[in-house]
Amino acid sequence: MNASVYCTAKTVEQAESIVLQLKQSGFTNNDVSVLLPDKRGTMDFAHEHNTKAPEGATAGGIAGLGVGAALGWLAGIGVLAIPGIGPFIAAGPIMTALSAAAVGTAAGGIIGALVGMGIPEFEAKRYDAKIREGNILISVHTEDGKQRDIAKNVFKDNYADDIASATEARAK
Repeated sequence: MNASVYCTAKTVEQAESIVLQLKQSGFTNNDVSVLLPDKRGTMDFAHEHNTKAPEGATAGGIAGLGVGAALGWLAGIGVLAIPGIGPFIAAGPIMTALSAAAVGTAAGGIIGALVGMGIPEFEAKRYDAKIREGNILISVHTEDGKQRDIAKNVFKDNYADDIASATEARAK
């Protein structure tokens, strides 16, 4: 049965470590989603001011988002502004869910997207609060119990918080 496993990380470095270990464990960049507040206007992210042509535009674009290579590996990374809530950096399937939710009401933006992905409403509200506090939400799509265990172990090995899983919503 398809399910997603979720956690929160306190720092970008912790999130990077989790994503790298998920990648090394065999998850694809389409299996992993990350959502973090866009703090580029604050001192939370360091900005590079150099021009090294060999790294190319992709590396520069990723650094410009304030994330490193591990998060840059994720599919569809970009900035998303949810009216009334603020800007976020999102990647993976959560980007699509949030893009759709951003069209709806601001109050239900993140919560609505998470519920739409199969997270129970009470957990979605908890994750929403954690994200607004500056934490980073990471989710992993899994196909079976073995993959769920691997993802949970990666989260535990990296001292992630709020680890949970939920059966994914299915389109009818």
